[in-house]
Amino acid sequence: MTDLFTPLQLGALSLNNRVLMAPLTRCRADADHVPTELMVEHYAQRASAGLIIAEATMAMAGNSAFWREPGIYSDAQVEAWKKVTDAVHAKGGTIVLQIWHGGRACHPLLNEGRVPVAPSALAITNDQVHTPEGKQTYTVPRELADDEIPAIIQGFKAAAENARRAGFDGVEVHGANGYLLDEFLRDGANRREGLYGGSIENRARLLLEVIAAVSGVWGSDRVGVRLSPLNSFNSMTDSDPVALMTWLARRLNDFDLAFLHLMRGDFLQAQQADVITPVREHYRGNLILNMGYSGDEAATAVAVGQAEAIAFGVPFIANPDLPERLKLGAPLNAADPKTFYSQGAEGYNDYPTLQASADV
Repeated sequence: MTDLFTPLQLGALSLNNRVLMAPLTRCRADADHVPTELMVEHYAQRASAGLIIAEATMAMAGNSAFWREPGIYSDAQVEAWKKVTDAVHAKGGTIVLQIWHGGRACHPLLNEGRVPVAPSALAITNDQVHTPEGKQTYTVPRELADDEIPAIIQGFKAAAENARRAGFDGVEVHGANGYLLDEFLRDGANRREGLYGGSIENRARLLLEVIAAVSGVWGSDRVGVRLSPLNSFNSMTDSDPVALMTWLARRLNDFDLAFLHLMRGDFLQAQQADVITPVREHYRGNLILNMGYSGDEAATAVAVGQAEAIAFGVPFIANPDLPERLKLGAPLNAADPKTFYSQGAEGYNDYPTLQASADV
């Protein structure tokens, strides 16, 4: 029987287990969005994950949404990420980079006064953004013109090329959580007309063009995509998320991707629907599920064939040796939300492993 510790082939990626580390923004890069030594240690600690999906990383300059999130558009960033990938590989791990554009979640205070861009001029209203000047209201973004979109696609392609230079094993295209590609996908944020608005096919056009461009760099068997059709974070909604995911599941079959990474629920519990069933029915590739799984539920999902693997977020924050803990049925460390987005080692690199706890 397949379990969480059965090896798995995701396209060209050979994984030792099916306990994956979800991308987790932690704001430990420096002020120039260059990865730090703290990040090298952090990812190396978690190399026992079947696959590490590194945090949302700026594909192009001037689109910061978190102040100190990393980028992959400069030589300094590439060199710093190479230290991360080398450290993970030295411990036998596999790591891909999530490439990302913040869209309307960006803020002028984080981007030298630059107004954020989006499919439509609609601001995020259900949250505030953290800036060096404290929490701020999100600004109304500028609607992207159609003739500006090729530069966005090229930015993702360049990020994929830089990720190869940095030694990653592949990339995940971030199409989730209310950032630019997701904003185009869902009709609550995309009210435009023309080639990139209206029908599901048009709203999905940018995502598919980005996937095609990135696959041209890596080969599609080292490319994944993350989607969150129900998540209302960043003021996101869709009038028919099941129809959206049914259409996308079929269309994504054309790419022969390494994986589709699906967030099954909503952070804010505002939208509820079954999006797993239509995706499992229509998508023929590897499916990774994510969001609130316990070890037991994850094991069941893999055993019955609902997914090939499960990606864990918060549990990996506090448990660098999460696969071992799940295999042994050992208790988990509790994560401290107060340190999720701080800049130091506390709450980042100081959670004990089982071995460290036993040695005390």
